[in-house]
Amino acid sequence: MADDPLFILMAVVMLAVVVILMTGIGGFAKGGEFNKKYANKLMRWRIAAQFVAVILILLFVWVRGGGS
Repeated sequence: MADDPLFILMAVVMLAVVVILMTGIGGFAKGGEFNKKYANKLMRWRIAAQFVAVILILLFVWVRGGGS
């Protein structure tokens, strides 16, 4: 499974979601100018990345047979 390109792509996108989320939470905790400037943009990017991750997960399950 670890050598499957679709699995690797899915894992990379999920990691990107975590990085974006942690950056947003860190900016929120710190506050200040960074948070004012990038908070909404980061959360929009997170939502888009989560959407792509969910689509890739569903595609992976569908292509690989869904456990049958």
